Amino acid sequence: MSKVVIFGVKDFAELAHYYLTTDTDHEVVAFCVDRQYLPESGQFHGLPVHAFEDIEQTFPPAEYQFFAPMSPSNINLARAKVYDAIKAKGYTCISYVSSRATVCHNVIGENCFILEDNTLQPFTTIGNNVVMWSGNHIGHHGSIADHVFFTSHVVLSGHCTVEPYCFFGVNATIRDGLTLAEGSFIAMAAAVMKKTEAWGVYRGNPATKAEISSKDLKY
Repeated sequence: MSKVVIFGVKDFAELAHYYLTTDTDHEVVAFCVDRQYLPESGQFHGLPVHAFEDIEQTFPPAEYQFFAPMSPSNINLARAKVYDAIKAKGYTCISYVSSRATVCHNVIGENCFILEDNTLQPFTTIGNNVVMWSGNHIGHHGSIADHVFFTSHVVLSGHCTVEPYCFFGVNATIRDGLTLAEGSFIAMAAAVMKKTEAWGVYRGNPATKAEISSKDLKY
């Protein structure tokens, strides 16, 4: 069991608190946000909210761990920035893997948030700071890099390589053996049949590249 500080005070933080409290032995001891976003009450779910800038003074890295399950805004770059800031302070981050997910001795990195009904087939590795919302199928012999976000009911077939910062919309389907280049944005219900280009946006069935960079998306 670890004593855990959760980054954030919005929906993802609230969900993290629920899952850690009901489905793990971890003890959530506090929340934190950047100082400018501190709530007037100073509390969230009955726990104190501290400023991230000096969090280590109250919760030293040798005694506490972190969890930062943030939304994928700005093609996951904001999530990566927070994760890197936490690591720079010397913290270890926990990962949450639902007791109702199917895993097959997969290597899973830090600060991953893997919810119920995900299936991870054997010999696929998961990097750091990866979010998998509920109900995804992750095929065998694949590699998923850092800062990737799966929404729900994505099918990633076997032998796929997913590079950092990729985003997968609901019901997206990826054929086997493909490489999804850095920052690829796979839209809802897209069926990807060919490898993607870095920071490309892919829509449709079969998916085609849109004339926009994923870095320009606002969501």
